[in-house]
Amino acid sequence: MRNRVGPNARVFAAMCLVACACGSAVAQEESELTAKQRILPGIGPGLRTMKRGADGRYYVLASPTPGLMVFDGAGKQLLSISELAPSTADASKSHALIAFGEDCDVDAEGKIYVADRGVNLVRVFSPAGEPLHSIAVKDPVSVAALPEGEVAVATLREPHLVMVFDGNGKEVREFGDPEPIAERAELNRFLNTGYLATDLLGHLYYAFAYLPEPTVRQYDRLGYAGQDIQYTALEAMPAAQAARKEIERQERRGDQPVFKRVLTGVGVDRSNGEIWIALNNNLLHFDAEGNRRATYKIYTPQGARLEANVILVEKDRLIIGSDPLGLYEFDRPDKKISK
Repeated sequence: MRNRVGPNARVFAAMCLVACACGSAVAQEESELTAKQRILPGIGPGLRTMKRGADGRYYVLASPTPGLMVFDGAGKQLLSISELAPSTADASKSHALIAFGEDCDVDAEGKIYVADRGVNLVRVFSPAGEPLHSIAVKDPVSVAALPEGEVAVATLREPHLVMVFDGNGKEVREFGDPEPIAERAELNRFLNTGYLATDLLGHLYYAFAYLPEPTVRQYDRLGYAGQDIQYTALEAMPAAQAARKEIERQERRGDQPVFKRVLTGVGVDRSNGEIWIALNNNLLHFDAEGNRRATYKIYTPQGARLEANVILVEKDRLIIGSDPLGLYEFDRPDKKISK
């Protein structure tokens, strides 16, 4: 029996660009941010995600090829779990076990979780890349490793936003009510598709990809909702209005849902719960209370717009990725400002 968890009460944090006459309580900055350099140059088209393990290794997923690759802190490739048949030369390091990976994560013990939408499975691998077991999940699109061997999964189809499985692959709870954006059930569920992220404080974050007003919802690991961080700046209103008109149009037509993502990437500072979200080449930084600290236009070292779908937040840098441009290293602008 499924255990539905979590109240519907939430705290909304609305951010506005124009300060009131009495002054803004939180200083905000808008500027351009240019990458220092491209990293891991073999990664480009098909980039899905990048995670860092407790051991300092980097886990990069690109689909349909080259699949999941693991690197040490110096950028040396340690192993791969490919989506193509391995060659004889690297057969000891490569395992053709992923059909089409949408997302991945790694737990404190180094176990690797891959949302394999190609075969409706969450695949679990050992730290060495050997297959351990699989969890049957229809249309998994995001995964997040939780304490005590649990894994959270976001899908396209399930009634709730998040499903949680224990270390044996048994579903133990589900939570998160979709937002009522459209009347047609199939369309509404699609519009509530999201990405998962975690921090070291025990929070799980659900970033809605298609809501007209970009939103990240915070839960505790049991599914009780905390706050919503919702971006409603004045200059974002035309895009939100256009998105709602497109929802109405597709509602009337009744076709298979086809939308561009509004929130294209999310990253969480795992040490303190601060959130970074990407709206194409706009990068927004929020503190743990949901206050917007700054907004940046992001560019490659050559000046090209970086349409971000991957954000990895580290102590002194950001790694931001784009399909097909690849992965780029940025200095953390908030750390530079504070010095």
